[in-house]
Amino acid sequence: MTIKTSSSTAGLLAGKIVFITGASRGIGAAAAQLFSAEGAAVVLAARNVDSLDQLVTIIRSAGGTADAVSMDLADSDSIRAAVARVEQLHGRLDGAFNNGGVNQQQIGPLDITTEDDLDEQFTVNFRAHWIAMNAQAALMRRSGGGAIVNTSSIGSRRAVPPLPAYGAMKRALNSITETAAVTWAPEAIRVNGLMPGGTATEMMDEWEAKTPGVIAASSAASPMGRMAEAREVAEAAAWLLSDRASAVTGAIVPVDCGSGA
Repeated sequence: MTIKTSSSTAGLLAGKIVFITGASRGIGAAAAQLFSAEGAAVVLAARNVDSLDQLVTIIRSAGGTADAVSMDLADSDSIRAAVARVEQLHGRLDGAFNNGGVNQQQIGPLDITTEDDLDEQFTVNFRAHWIAMNAQAALMRRSGGGAIVNTSSIGSRRAVPPLPAYGAMKRALNSITETAAVTWAPEAIRVNGLMPGGTATEMMDEWEAKTPGVIAASSAASPMGRMAEAREVAEAAAWLLSDRASAVTGAIVPVDCGSGA
């Protein structure tokens, strides 16, 4: 079942400059359109520039402000360059949604997870966020602060036998999210995380292809009887990036249809 939602507050991000990683598809693409509709000028980053360009065209045709920048989460210099591009375009950064990530290549228990898979999970799902947050905070503090939201996972708070390296890096991401929140709070930089459960995205489809039945199992495990839509996760990110969440920092917010309750 598809659930359509829309923000109840017009202009939730009005006037803000927001940077989004992993913006070419899934939650990131949904966030790009939602944040723009809420008044933000968005800078979209991912490896798939063709998809980003198509998204930029859609946003601009609707009257929004959007730009695309190529970025590889496995390349630290690429991440810093993408954030520097935000400064070139707008001179400041008000919000960042670090949503990019990668699933494990090998689905299966701990003893068959390869070192290459573990290295990729560390590089893309942990180190990339570390690098991005530091670059983003450096730009934000020049204009008096900002807000950062990191996409974690329900797998960060419980055992994930099919995805042990993924779960471990998402748990580590929760830790640096909370640490950054406390460290940068005196500088008016808020840092929060989201914990999506099963979400109807291309990444979930890829997992289904490798492990048939995982989508049905995820929906069945939810008290709401379904997975979240990408737009619903983006709605939570929009609120955390907005001034409406001005007293919220260091939170890891579940967006999982009750699966973690």
